[in-house]
Amino acid sequence: MGDEMDKSYVVGVDLGGTKILTALADLEGNIIAKCKVPTEAKQGKDRIFANIKKTIYNVLEEAKIDMKAVKGIGLGSPGPLDVKTGLIVNPPNLDLENVDVLAELSEFKVPVFLENDANTATLAEKWFGAGKDVSDLIYITISTGIGAGVIIDNKIVHGVSSGAGEVGHTTLDPHSDLQCGCGNYGCFEVLASGTALGRMGQEAVKSGKDTLIAQLVDDLAEINGATVAEAAYKGDQLAQEIIDEIANYLGIGLANLINNFNPEKIIIGGGVIASWDLFEAKVKETVQARALDFLAEATTITTAQLGSDVGAKGAVATALVNLDLL
Repeated sequence: MGDEMDKSYVVGVDLGGTKILTALADLEGNIIAKCKVPTEAKQGKDRIFANIKKTIYNVLEEAKIDMKAVKGIGLGSPGPLDVKTGLIVNPPNLDLENVDVLAELSEFKVPVFLENDANTATLAEKWFGAGKDVSDLIYITISTGIGAGVIIDNKIVHGVSSGAGEVGHTTLDPHSDLQCGCGNYGCFEVLASGTALGRMGQEAVKSGKDTLIAQLVDDLAEINGATVAEAAYKGDQLAQEIIDEIANYLGIGLANLINNFNPEKIIIGGGVIASWDLFEAKVKETVQARALDFLAEATTITTAQLGSDVGAKGAVATALVNLDLL
């Protein structure tokens, strides 16, 4: 059995709006070869899938592995999508509408498994990262937007339309005048994402408040979440106050998730973890104040471990889980 496992592999494809990262891995999830190319999303479906196929052939060639040794392919894509039928419905940053992934990759003659990119990251952290020791967890990514994946009893929660985990579009403030990209007002994402942090930094500078933030950029439009964090690290009081306000909303959002799902771990991913130490105390203080005590006590909040390879590792995990190998 050991020899047979050594000779079998899976492929994981992380399809993003700007890049495709593909990995060949053994059945324990160890990456043997990787290939990254631009998505060329504006060129349309045929170019995108030609690039995906090219990366698959490249990793096989690099590792000198025959396709016959590959058990399956996992593909992580932005949603909305249908994991049951393998259909990418209409993601905002990709020119793909009702695309049948199984048909597009049929030339490889192996099972193909489609998964939402937030869920692939969740699977990666569950099987290879910060969630290895638990069976109930939530992975939440906080960067440009906010998304999440939920695992209960070692299984991803998909929902009837493969759309579970859209926590960024839960309402945190029904009286807010801040409109989210989804059209609603007061969403978690519009109040607590990296984009929100940058927006508040810009507003502080525009209003003439005393802050280092303006000195860190040449142009007001360049102020983003990282700029505000940098100012806070330099001791800027206003920057830290902005971070505390964002952290309070993050804490409210996480408390809601804890009360709903009772996870053993919440794993924080995305750009915010580069400066998590600025947020952590306020987030946890708010969670303690707002989540039910016995649920909050059962939950550990920690940061993701896998970095920029998380999507490809998650696509590998998607294949392994669906093949009943994890």
